Amino acid sequence: MEDTYIDTLDPEKLLQCPYDKNHQIRACRFPYHLIKCRKNHPDIANKLATCPFNARHQVPRAEISHHISSCDDKSCIEQDVVNQTRNLGQETLAESTWQCPPCDEDWDKDLWEQTSTPFVWGTANYCGNNSPASNIVMEHKSNLASGMRVPKSLPYVLPWKNNGNAQ
Repeated sequence: MEDTYIDTLDPEKLLQCPYDKNHQIRACRFPYHLIKCRKNHPDIANKLATCPFNARHQVPRAEISHHISSCDDKSCIEQDVVNQTRNLGQETLAESTWQCPPCDEDWDKDLWEQTSTPFVWGTANYCGNNSPASNIVMEHKSNLASGMRVPKSLPYVLPWKNNGNAQ
């Protein structure tokens, strides 16, 4: 049985399609092929049942009960169930010791303490707060060439704007 198990894991092994006997599919592509071929052959698909232990097993509906009782993959599933029930009593979930780190940030406080001039696109403020000229009111200079102006509207409509119509 060991050779059979290793053989089924070989991704290059050719498997015969249950829907079209002329199809020889590599094992690694077989699940994808089954889905595609099932759609192309609905008449045959209605006559076949899928094994609950391995979706690659497509068996005639009349034989599904016998297949379920003798399926090789059934033992793997049963062993997993046995292992889970054994481990259920032994496993104790450790409580997490993770704690949220302290937060020293206060965005509202930072906003009020912020003394620098906010950045505005298209304008330049060359006067820093620490310079002697900081008390002088400076006019904003545009970076646009003379004769050019900033557009009054955006080149697209914003979803929350409705051309002045209330919703």
